[in-house]
Amino acid sequence: MFLVRDVFKCKPGQAKALIEKFQRSMSLLENAEGFNSFRILVDYVSSYWTVVLESEVDDLAQFEQHMREWGETAQVQEVMSGYMDLVDSGGYREIFRIV
Repeated sequence: MFLVRDVFKCKPGQAKALIEKFQRSMSLLENAEGFNSFRILVDYVSSYWTVVLESEVDDLAQFEQHMREWGETAQVQEVMSGYMDLVDSGGYREIFRIV
């Protein structure tokens, strides 16, 4: 089992708008096989305007395939359109093996 975190640094005041986009798009990901415990995290003691997507996945190959398919979905593209306008930097992904 793996823990995957995608970390985004938003432009000032834009974290809420990004969170709303992720909340709408996450409903399309919730039923995906091999994904568990989706969460959206926001800074509390961190850099301002930081948003983190976190999930647990059974298999990294399955994760990559599903993310590719998810990104190609018309509904997701519509919901997430313009999200890069809210982000200050490209962000990064962390992957941890759960022991």
